[in-house]
Amino acid sequence: MIRKTLLIILTVSFITSCVSPKVYKDLEDKYANLKRENKKLSSDYEDLLKSKNEAQNSLNKLQNHYDEAVAQRDKLKSDYNATKSSLDNLKASYDALEKNSSSEIAKNAQKNRELLAQLEAKEQALATENERLKNLKKELDARSNRVQELENVIAAKDAKMNQLKDAISKALTNFEGKGLTVEQRDGKVYVSMENKLLFSSGSWAVGAEGRKAVNQLGNVLADNPDIAILIEGHTDNVPYAGNGQLSGNWDLSTKRATAIVNILRENSSINPENLTAAGRGEYAPIDSNDTAEGKAKNRRIEVILTPKLDEISKLLNDI
Repeated sequence: MIRKTLLIILTVSFITSCVSPKVYKDLEDKYANLKRENKKLSSDYEDLLKSKNEAQNSLNKLQNHYDEAVAQRDKLKSDYNATKSSLDNLKASYDALEKNSSSEIAKNAQKNRELLAQLEAKEQALATENERLKNLKKELDARSNRVQELENVIAAKDAKMNQLKDAISKALTNFEGKGLTVEQRDGKVYVSMENKLLFSSGSWAVGAEGRKAVNQLGNVLADNPDIAILIEGHTDNVPYAGNGQLSGNWDLSTKRATAIVNILRENSSINPENLTAAGRGEYAPIDSNDTAEGKAKNRRIEVILTPKLDEISKLLNDI
């Protein structure tokens, strides 16, 4: 067994000595660029969700202004009716006093003129408030329509992602119980494949069974050109024991993610611009590394499928 291990180490050392430092440096640069792009996409998605919440808050404020305007109009109308009632009473008093006192008549006439002036002012204020209320209602309706349109687009994308999840689950039924899971959360679809389905220990060459699973996944993705595809490689926390070609777990996870991308690129119906490969090393575990079972779950490839948000961004800009 020891002689066999030494033979493997000597073979790996011989192979790694043939790799150009420039190729390795290029891979590092590509990884850094992909990492920044992944971080930017995550940030853009969070910004869009934040913008939607801000738009909803703006709509709520506008609704409050509209309600306040309605209340103010109703108050003006009530004041107008009260003033008109007072005027009617004074006119009745004027008619009764007209027969008895010219001085009282003059006094009531002055009050009538004052009340008429107040009534005209309140009528003007009521007309102005009605116009402002009309404009607020128009703006409120317009924003409500845009928010409803935004909600419809988001609902449609959620429904499409749910259909995508069902299609992937159906296509990969034969791999259930072999370290493959499909789930939907936060508006995205996550396809997780444990390394036992894809790779041998310390290797980034995809086995026959794993290649079959990736090809079947690619067939579904080819029918969904509006989906961004992020492939993440993950390892457990056991340090990489090899030497030469790999610098550690992070490098291994990156090469494994790239291997999956290369298989998907064999499907000419998948747009390469939709593909991103990233290595996460041991730094995003989903289980404890204290047990063999937990380590097996952590050694995985995650394919993260995200709907493109161009249409939602445009609607948010219009609100």
